[in-house]
Amino acid sequence: MYCDNYEQLLDQLNPTFLFTWKGTRLADEENYHSHDFVEMAFVLSGHGRYRIDDVCYDVSEGDFILLNAGQKHQALVSDLSNPSTEFFVGFSDIRFPNLPENHLPMVSDTPVIHTTGELRQKLFKLCTSMSAENDVCQAGRYLMLKSYLMQMLVLLLRGQSKPIPIDTGYSFDSVNKKYVVEQLVNYFEEHYAEKISLDQIAENMYLSPFYISRIFKSETGDTPIHHLINIRLDRAKELLEQGKSGSIQEVAAMVGYDDVYHFSKLFKKRYGIPPSRVRK
Repeated sequence: MYCDNYEQLLDQLNPTFLFTWKGTRLADEENYHSHDFVEMAFVLSGHGRYRIDDVCYDVSEGDFILLNAGQKHQALVSDLSNPSTEFFVGFSDIRFPNLPENHLPMVSDTPVIHTTGELRQKLFKLCTSMSAENDVCQAGRYLMLKSYLMQMLVLLLRGQSKPIPIDTGYSFDSVNKKYVVEQLVNYFEEHYAEKISLDQIAENMYLSPFYISRIFKSETGDTPIHHLINIRLDRAKELLEQGKSGSIQEVAAMVGYDDVYHFSKLFKKRYGIPPSRVRK
C-alpha cells in the first residue's frame, strides 16, 4: 500500500467540466492555437502528430496529451491509412501552488505521456464511460462527467509523487476506521433478518473483506460475523420471551436463519439453553 504526496492538493481539486469529444482525425487542424482552459486528449487508436510549443510529437494508441492554458498546439495527420481516434476533455478552474491558473503539473518532461499497463486500461475505461454518459441526457449527467474527469486527474497526478511505503506494522489507525465500523454495525442491526455477505458489503464499501474484518476486530474486539450472530440471537431471544412469534422455525427465519437446527445450536451455545425452553 502507498500514500500519495499530493493528497492535500488532490483533496482540494474542484474543476469545472467544460466538454468532451471523440473523433477520428482525417485532416490537420487549421490553426496553431491555444485556450484559456486545460485540454487533455487520449489516443484511443491509430497514429497522429501534435505540434506543441513548436515541437512536433508523434502519437499513437495509449498516448495522453496534456495541453495547459496558453500552450499553443495543432493536431496533425501523419497516416491517413491509420488515422488517430482521440478522446478530448476540457475543463477549467484548476489552481496549483506556483503555477498559473489552469495549469496542471507536468507528469513528464513532455506534454505527451505514453501510458502502459493498468494506467492505460483505466484511462480507456474512463474515456468509454464518459463517452457513453455524454451521449445521453440523464439527470446528473454533469456530475457523472465531472466524477470521471476527477478520476482521470487523480490517476495522472499520482504519477507526480513518489510512493511512500506504509510501515508493515500499520495498526489501522485511520481516521475513517470508526466510520467503517459504525456503518457495518448499523447495517447489521437494520438487515439482520436478510442474507448478508461480508464480501458484498466490502465490495459496496470499496474495501477488502480482510481489511473490514481486521479493523472491526481492532475496534470492537469481535469479528463482524460473530457480532451479527449475537444481534440475531439477541433479537430471537426477545421474540421468544414476548411469546408473540410462531414456531421455533419461524423465529429462526425472522432473524435470518433458514436452518432451524443450526439456529438452535447457536442459541444453546450462547445462552446455555435451547430456544424451546425460553418460550416455556
